[in-house]
Amino acid sequence: MSYELRAHTADVAVAASGGTLEATVAAVADGLAAASCDEIPGVDADRVSGGDAGSDSSGDSGESDDRFTLEVRAESREALLFEYLDELIYLRDVRLELPVDNRVRTLERVDEDAGDESEGAGDEGALEEPASRDGHASDRWRLEADARGIPLATIDAREVKAVTYSEMRLEAVDDGWEAYVVFDV
Repeated sequence: MSYELRAHTADVAVAASGGTLEATVAAVADGLAAASCDEIPGVDADRVSGGDAGSDSSGDSGESDDRFTLEVRAESREALLFEYLDELIYLRDVRLELPVDNRVRTLERVDEDAGDESEGAGDEGALEEPASRDGHASDRWRLEADARGIPLATIDAREVKAVTYSEMRLEAVDDGWEAYVVFDV
């Protein structure tokens, strides 16, 4: 799993890849954190493209290991990626913490007709809550994730204003998944 920051006119773009859809989406979220802050305490810098593999990601920053969870739903994989990143930006602004060490626990397609859900890889299981958080049953994808929050007061953070659909790409490739997302800064 890796990500790479790329220069983009008046914006910043994150190109990410991973062996699974979940890993790729988490890598985009880590790219969002990297776009917000040059140096993030306790985060494995080797996840950035070009770093050495096999480095310990635990770090020794003395930061709390308190994590928060979130769930988002959307009508497509791309919309789910957008909603997830948008929620991370919202939580950053509300909690005054930069979400780092992002982990996508579940990313699955919801089959609303049969009451089943299918994971991105094709597994099926029972759906406990068929409606989205706003009550619409038309949301077809669900993501559960967690992250560690670093207080903004303890870091030199730039504001990433919003995620955009401009040039957004999320696609399967031979060795996993690739994503490309542009953020407004």
